[in-house]
Amino acid sequence: MRVLGAVLLATGLAACGTGDDVPRNLQGYAPEEILERGSYELEVEDNPSGALRIFTELERLHPYSEWAQEALIMQAYANHRQEEYDDARAAAQRYVELFPTGPDADYATYLIALSYYDQIEAIGLDQGLTTDALRALQDVFERYPDSEYARSAEMKFDLAFDHLAAKEMEVGRYYLSRGHYNASTNRFRTVVENFETSTHTPEALHRLVEAYLALGLTDEAQTAAAILGHNFRGNPFYDDSYRLLTGQGLSDEASGDGWLRDIYRRTVQGAWL
Repeated sequence: MRVLGAVLLATGLAACGTGDDVPRNLQGYAPEEILERGSYELEVEDNPSGALRIFTELERLHPYSEWAQEALIMQAYANHRQEEYDDARAAAQRYVELFPTGPDADYATYLIALSYYDQIEAIGLDQGLTTDALRALQDVFERYPDSEYARSAEMKFDLAFDHLAAKEMEVGRYYLSRGHYNASTNRFRTVVENFETSTHTPEALHRLVEAYLALGLTDEAQTAAAILGHNFRGNPFYDDSYRLLTGQGLSDEASGDGWLRDIYRRTVQGAWL
C-alpha cells in the first residue's frame, strides 16, 4: 500500500498532539500534511486510534478526492491494526464500492478477506467465519491474480480450507470414539468428497476403514483402504488400515458398490486428487 511509506511528521502539524488530542485544527492544513500526520501516528507513535481519527477527518474534509481514497484505505488498515475487524471490513468494502478502480482496490479486497481470516477461532468452534474467509480470499486471487496480495491470499485459502476439514475430522473422531459409527462416517465422507486436497484426507480414509469394519461393512472398508493405498501408499494411515484388514482376513482390494467405489473408479482413471 502506497501511503504506508509516508510516515514523516509534518512539522506544521506538530501542535496537533498525540493520543486523545488528535485530530485538532486540521482544516487549515494541506491534505498531504494531514495524511503524513496520520501515517506518523500509525507507524511511528503506534497510535492507530489517533491515526484513525485523523484519516476520518481527512476524508470528511476532502470527500471523493484522491485524498479521500488514501484516507479510507488507511481507516481500514488502522481498524485492522486495532483488531476492529467489522469496522475494518466496512471501511475496505466502502473503498471497493466508491473506488472500484482505485490504486488500492486490490489491498481493500485483501483486507476484507483478512478481516474474516484473522478471526478464525479454535477448530472446535463455529466455522462460519472460515467459510466467509474462503470466499473472500478466493475473491482476491481471482479478481487480482497479478496483485502482490494474490499469493498470500492463496496460501491463507489453503490454510482455511484445511481448517474446515480439521473441524469435520474432529467431530468425526468424537463420534467414532463413542461408537456412533454412522455419524462418524458422514463426517469422514465429507472430508473425502469435499476436502480431498486437504492434509486430512489420508486419515479420513483410514477412519472410514475403522468405522466400516465396526459396522461389518467389509466391502466399504476394503474400498476405502484401496483408495488410501492408491493415493497415499507411503502414508502411516495406510499401514494402519492394511493391518486392520489383514487382521480380519481381508484385503485392500476395492469391492462392492457405492460412493467409495465411484471415487475409486475416478482415482484409478486419474481424475481424482
